[in-house]
Amino acid sequence: MRTMHTSAKLKGWMQAMLAVLLTATLVACGGGGGSDNSSSNSGGGTSNGLNGGSLPASPTQQPISPNASNTVPITVGRGVAGVINIPTVSVTICAPGSTTNCQKIDNIQLDTGSFGLRVVGSVLNSTLLNALPVSTIAGSGAQLAECATFADGFTWGSVRTALVTMGGETTTSSIPLQIIGDKAASTTPTSGCGNGSAENTVSDLGATGILGVGTAPTDCGATCANPATAANYSNYFACPNGIACSRTAVPLAQQVANPVASFPLDNNGVIVQMAPVSNTGAASASGTLVFGIGTQGNNQLAASNVFTTDAFGDLNNSTFNGTTVQAFLDSGSNAYFFGDGTLTQCGSQFAGFYCPSSAQTRTVTLVGLNKVSAVASIGILNAQTLFNNGSNYAFNDLAGQIGGNASFDVGLPFFYGRYVYYHLDQTASGGASPYVGY
Repeated sequence: MRTMHTSAKLKGWMQAMLAVLLTATLVACGGGGGSDNSSSNSGGGTSNGLNGGSLPASPTQQPISPNASNTVPITVGRGVAGVINIPTVSVTICAPGSTTNCQKIDNIQLDTGSFGLRVVGSVLNSTLLNALPVSTIAGSGAQLAECATFADGFTWGSVRTALVTMGGETTTSSIPLQIIGDKAASTTPTSGCGNGSAENTVSDLGATGILGVGTAPTDCGATCANPATAANYSNYFACPNGIACSRTAVPLAQQVANPVASFPLDNNGVIVQMAPVSNTGAASASGTLVFGIGTQGNNQLAASNVFTTDAFGDLNNSTFNGTTVQAFLDSGSNAYFFGDGTLTQCGSQFAGFYCPSSAQTRTVTLVGLNKVSAVASIGILNAQTLFNNGSNYAFNDLAGQIGGNASFDVGLPFFYGRYVYYHLDQTASGGASPYVGY
């Protein structure tokens, strides 16, 4: 996941393993505002930001009502930290074996570019937090912790187990999750835990946690389970007596887990459904997260394009501007992020975003391992024009720079007006390969 806030000061934001990130803080919010659903896609004056350019036609799918047991509502709005284009959901966590020691947590970011549930420890009440057992390393009894690294910082916290409920779906047993910031800063490993500052608070994270529901069932997989690769690349640490933490291998069963994989029925993937928004932005947006694909009447596969992917949901043979890129559809990225030297970048106030003088359209060819290929057209408006209304938080045509030309991050703007499907990697049990579709 890659999320950018809007101003000069850069801050950290939690990201998935192998993903890219760049962030900053948000411009001051104003009063009033709202969406203008009548804005045109054709060329025109400055009032709609097109300035003689044009945008591709916007998709128009509407989300289903989030009132079934396998659905939860998605909200894009100001949230807890005023970050643009951040889809959030509510998650309930219960202590293992309990139906009463539970807590509903709002404003958790929905991230299809990562895998597993992570919650900032300070948002949990002490009764629940103290009842969540810390995982330990077999044989040594050392406490298990995780350092999740990203571009300019890291999150550090223990791995614990809990029952997880979303809508009417509850994991069949307690699953591992990361509790961010519950360990003293002094226990942070001096080696192998990223660079920059710790991002262990709600204000630093921009959300109360992150719900990773991408295609992988765990957040690290074989890399962390295999001692040979874990020695250099594991994001897990063994902490004897809670201190002196050192990198360690961790079996799959103890890795931070995608909760969907542990649901009793609707456990093979998710559908992210977002309502359309105006080309000039909206104060808020709504959607529905649907659990399962083809398991109930309301989650049948109806995608025009279905791409099989690698284990992490990446489309590694995609192309942009004649160059092969690793493309990924990531709700945790609040803009399109890609390298394009022909697009004007914004000044320092909105560093990292694109500010073309007129509306632009770019196309990326998405290619799956199954050789399915589709051209995706994206619209780009001047970021400063979009941000002029400080009360808008939902944008479908916001784009920014990514380091280099090897990746194309198809972020949340692509999701508005679409159903986007993520099927979990079930090959380890002889099941289906992972795929994404829309």
